[in-house]
Amino acid sequence: MSVPTSVTQALSDAGLKPVENAPLAKRTWWQVGGPADVFVRVGTVAEIQAVLRACTSSGTPAFVLGNGTNLLISDAGIRGVVLQLSKSLARAELTDPDSGIVNAGGGTKLAALLQKAMRQGWVGLEVFAGIPGTVGGAIRMNAGAKLGETKDVLLDATIVLPDGSQSVMTLADLRMAYRHSELPTGSVVASARFRLRPGNVDTMRASVQSHLEHRATTQPLDLPSCGSTFRNPPGDHAGRLIEAAGLKGFRVGDAQVSEKHANFVVNLGAATAGDVRTVVEHMASTVKEQFGVTLVREVHLAGDWSDWSPSNAE
Repeated sequence: MSVPTSVTQALSDAGLKPVENAPLAKRTWWQVGGPADVFVRVGTVAEIQAVLRACTSSGTPAFVLGNGTNLLISDAGIRGVVLQLSKSLARAELTDPDSGIVNAGGGTKLAALLQKAMRQGWVGLEVFAGIPGTVGGAIRMNAGAKLGETKDVLLDATIVLPDGSQSVMTLADLRMAYRHSELPTGSVVASARFRLRPGNVDTMRASVQSHLEHRATTQPLDLPSCGSTFRNPPGDHAGRLIEAAGLKGFRVGDAQVSEKHANFVVNLGAATAGDVRTVVEHMASTVKEQFGVTLVREVHLAGDWSDWSPSNAE
């Protein structure tokens, strides 16, 4: 579909700068995927509301692009309007020093948030060590690693619903579980509040450093990937199952199951989104066939996949 002129006009009238047929591949960690019909950056809650209201009233899809980590955009691109949070929606500050409450915009990169926490001596946000997404994505997925999960430090999130209305969702409202939250469909996380905890700053920094060093030695950080491709099944690890299935090094085009960590699919240089999806689907089907385990993707598929079909492995 093409975006109605009324929508782009409404965005322009709101002081925004919509870009048509905007390339997205370089905005994702896999470095693959086609363009957005329209791409626009928003820096205030009012601008989020303007975009969502214009899209909802015209029946135009709206998609929020975070840091492009756990995301596979089709080669055909994304129909409708893609919005990305910036400016005040991508910053964090300690709003209540006495209670240790940090407010962070939904577009704040977790790496930047953690760096600020380490500089300021904020203890508690080390749960985000090594996670390359944004605050909004972390809440949507209850992102986490060995040092904890988003739900361990989250107080609440301010969201904008598709009709433009605002709502505050508490941790209880979000019902967060392993790589899951119950954010309403089509909503945008404008900001979130996190509670720090008492603790030793030096110990926190040492934990973060140790975690990042371990990550660097066990994960293929030198090649484009989305991080972990699949969630760990109960009582097991997706990487172990994929490796046991003999899939390390499996390749379609320039998309390859990492030889360093089997739960990573890397782009060797010229992969297409179709190549990546073919590898991901083959990993899941092979593990299911050999071990009877259904792997659940951490990766979110976005865009128009109607013309995709599996290709052959090399």
